[in-house]
Amino acid sequence: MKVQITETVLRDANQSLMATRLPYADYEKILPVMDKAGYYSVECWGGATFDSCLRYLNEDPWERLRNIRKNMPNTKLQMLLRGQNLLGYKHYHDDVVEKFVELSIKNGIDIIRIFDALNDFRNLGTALDATMKYATPNTVASGCISYTQSPVHTVEKYVEMCKELKNMGFQTICLKDMAGTMSPYEAEGLIKGIKDAVGDMPVILHTHCTTGMAYMTVTKAIESGVDVVDAATSCFSNGTSQPATETIFYALQQYGIESGLDEKVINEVNDFFKPVKQKYIDNKTINPKSLGTDSQALVYKVPGGMLSNMIANLTDMHAMDKFDEALAEIPAVRKDLGYPPLVTPLSQMVGNQAVTNVLMGERYKQISKEVKNYFKGEYGIAPAPVSKELQDKILGEGGEPVDCRIEDSKRTGEEFRKAKEDLGDLAKTEEDLMSYICFPDQARKFLESRKAKEENIASYTIEAID
Repeated sequence: MKVQITETVLRDANQSLMATRLPYADYEKILPVMDKAGYYSVECWGGATFDSCLRYLNEDPWERLRNIRKNMPNTKLQMLLRGQNLLGYKHYHDDVVEKFVELSIKNGIDIIRIFDALNDFRNLGTALDATMKYATPNTVASGCISYTQSPVHTVEKYVEMCKELKNMGFQTICLKDMAGTMSPYEAEGLIKGIKDAVGDMPVILHTHCTTGMAYMTVTKAIESGVDVVDAATSCFSNGTSQPATETIFYALQQYGIESGLDEKVINEVNDFFKPVKQKYIDNKTINPKSLGTDSQALVYKVPGGMLSNMIANLTDMHAMDKFDEALAEIPAVRKDLGYPPLVTPLSQMVGNQAVTNVLMGERYKQISKEVKNYFKGEYGIAPAPVSKELQDKILGEGGEPVDCRIEDSKRTGEEFRKAKEDLGDLAKTEEDLMSYICFPDQARKFLESRKAKEENIASYTIEAID
């Protein structure tokens, strides 16, 4: 028997603990070592990394990916893709989704883990088709289920979802327990049920330590036949992050289960990241709240990335005294929205609305554009009926959502033409255009900064020659 490990320190671990503020320069030197560890894959891109590179780190996310690929030629690189949302906060046309996937593979991604925040699998089809169209021998299309608990989410429903993902053509299935609320008992029932339903198709478990159950849940998943487990090098593990890579490695050894990991290498990786983590604790980028266990997350269903973002945003607004009240508001907002899984972009939408409700002192006095679009039907179908009162407030009395999920079979290329016109000589590559399409304001700011830097270098060079 073999259970492999996906290492998350370059993406979800630092996203969960420090809101994805980890620059490439902080880990570049360890990449050749990580390349020898024997991981199933290294999750290094997607999720919030793209936005964070442009918005906070003044980095080109595509260049980051190419550099990781150059330094890790022997390891499968993995990304998280939000289906029709890509890495943004709205649905994009099919031609944009296809081009994004093409460029991701071209720049170095091997495994594309594709999910939809509402588990509306119609929103996965274009990304899946593009993944298979541009696949290399190393490409893997991984279908992902956003796991949550609610009155409408059952083991039977999840098993049926897995069958659907297999029939769609995905090569692996991932259970994404973003809030760490899956219990050992639930893991056993789910993994066994899914394995019975999909045969020898690899099943992956992604969970978080937020509630304190992750190690028990991973252990039960291993006993139940899971094939791959996501983990984080130990100094970036626990809290709102994943379980520790080295700890799971040790447990697998005790079971007599092969993992493929090199113990010496994974310990060297952890030693490298210890001072990196300490630097961000010292400068308060890592908030102590992200490092602890909060069993109340079993009630709130809050994923690690959402929690660290809430902490960062409330800190910026000097409103951390409202944290507990905002956290308590989340289940009510989630119920009003029809029990969506709290995963990006729904987690941000629900979290931001909960914070707004608390700060305004009145529920839904101010409603975000994204929540309004959700009620209009722009994100897909809600898992359960939404609040009729809130729907009437947004759509007008008696108003009904329209299923306006984008299905652009014509692939007009309109967004690319507009991006070229808007950017002019700021855009040098297709990747620049894609960054702008996904994050217009942040990408423009980055590209302008890049151009100014290049002009300064050119000017300095000419003066030096003179």
